[in-house]
Amino acid sequence: MDRRFCGLAAALLLLVLLLPIAAAALPHRAASNATGAQINSNSVLVALLDSHYTELAELVEKALLLQSLEDAVGRHNLTIFAPRNEALERDLDPEFRRFLLEPRNLRSLQTLLLSHIVPARLGSPQWPLPDSRPARHPTLGSDPVHLSVAPGSGLPAVDSAEVVRPDDVVRPDGVIHGIQRLLIPRAVQEDFNRRRSLRSIAAVIPEGAPEVDPRTHRLKKPAPPAPAGSAPALPIYDAMAPGPSLAPAPAPGPDGPRGHFHGEALVKDFIHTLLHYGGYNEMADILVNLTSLAVEMGRLVSEGYVLTVLAPNDEAMAKLTTDQLSEPGAPEQIVYYHIIPEYQTEESMYNAVRRFGKVRYDTLRLPHKMVAQEADGSVKFGQGDGSAYLFDPDIYTDGRISVQGIDGVLFPAEETAPASTTAAEKKVVKVVAKPREVFDGSSVQYARSFWATFSFFLVSIKQ
Repeated sequence: MDRRFCGLAAALLLLVLLLPIAAAALPHRAASNATGAQINSNSVLVALLDSHYTELAELVEKALLLQSLEDAVGRHNLTIFAPRNEALERDLDPEFRRFLLEPRNLRSLQTLLLSHIVPARLGSPQWPLPDSRPARHPTLGSDPVHLSVAPGSGLPAVDSAEVVRPDDVVRPDGVIHGIQRLLIPRAVQEDFNRRRSLRSIAAVIPEGAPEVDPRTHRLKKPAPPAPAGSAPALPIYDAMAPGPSLAPAPAPGPDGPRGHFHGEALVKDFIHTLLHYGGYNEMADILVNLTSLAVEMGRLVSEGYVLTVLAPNDEAMAKLTTDQLSEPGAPEQIVYYHIIPEYQTEESMYNAVRRFGKVRYDTLRLPHKMVAQEADGSVKFGQGDGSAYLFDPDIYTDGRISVQGIDGVLFPAEETAPASTTAAEKKVVKVVAKPREVFDGSSVQYARSFWATFSFFLVSIKQ
C-alpha cells in the first residue's frame, strides 16, 4: 500500500513540474504561427498602399517598415493617421524632407512614421468629447499621440493636426484617418536641428592653421588664431606627398584624439552613402578594395582640406576597357582626375558656369584640369565625346566632402603630338653656298699701298 501511494505521489509531482513547461511552450507556438501568417488583400496595409495617401506609402517603403507593420497587423489592429499628399509635397519644408530621405537619417524617418500608427482600433466613436480631457494613446514609435477636439473648428484632432477625413479607410484589421499635416516627434525635430546647426557633424570650419615654411615644410612658430574658414597653409599637392615629415601640420578640429578632423569617419560616411544611394557600387569598390585612396582622402580631410568627388555611375564604369584598368596605377589616376581640391555643390558649379561660360577646375592629377560648362540646364564636364553630365547632384555634402554623380568617366585631353613629317619633308635638299673670297697677305699689302697712293693724290689736288 505504501509503494502504491509513493508511486502515485511521484507521478503527481512529475505532472506538476511538467505543466508550466507545456503552458510556456503553447503560447510561443501560437505566436510563431501568428507572425508567419500571410497578409490579407483586405488588410489596412494594402489599403494604405492603394489609397490616395501615396506619399506616406512611399515613405513607408523607403523607411523599410513593411515587414515590421505586417508583424504588427498579425498581432493587433492598427490605427494609421495619414497626412494628405499635399501636406507632404508642398507644405513640408524642403530641407526637412531632404533630411528625412538621407540614408544616414533612416532611424529618424522610422521614428517619425511609427509615431503615426497606434496599435489599437480607434474609430470616430472612440474620440473624446469636446469638453473632456485629451485621450493619450501609445504609438509604435517613441512618442504617444493625444486625441482631442479642435476648439476653433470643432473637428477631431491628433496633437496639433486636424483630422480632415475621419474613418477614411476602414478594414477588418485597422482604420485610416486622413490628417491635415505631418506629425513630427520631438526627438526627430531635435535631430534635425542638430544636423542643421552642424553640432552633430564632425566636419566643421577650422578655427586656425599653423604657419608653415613652404621651402622646408617646417613650422616657423606657433601661429596666432586664424579667422574661421582659413585654408591650410600648404597647397593640397604638398599634403599628398608621402611621409609624415613632408605633410603639413594638421589643422585643428573640434573632436578626435589630437583635435583633428575625423577624416576617416567622413570618408566612410560618404562611401556608405554611395552604397545606400545605389548605382555607384563600382566607384565605392575602387575606393575601398582596389586602391588606398580612401585612406589618403581621409588623411587629407583630417588635415583640414576639402574635396569634391565626381563619381561616375555603374553604367559609365562598365564601359571602361580592360586596357584602361590594367596598367599599374590606372585606377588611382582615373580617380585622381575626378577629385577637385575645392568644396563645390551643384548650385555653386552651375552658378559659376552660367556666369563665366567655361570654368577650369584643378584636379589631384597634375597638371590636368577639369573643364566645366553649362549645357541643357545642367553642368557638363569635359569636351567632345568624352564629356559627362552632372546626373545625381549633391549625393553627399557635409561641409568637407562633396560627392556629385556624373554619367560618364572623364579622361584628360591627350596632349597633341607633333604631326609626323611627310616624305616630301624628309627629302634632303642640298643647298649650294657661294664661295667666300679669301684674302691672303699679298692682297692685303696691295690694298694698303693703293689707299696710300690714292690719299696722296687727293692731297696734291687740294694744294
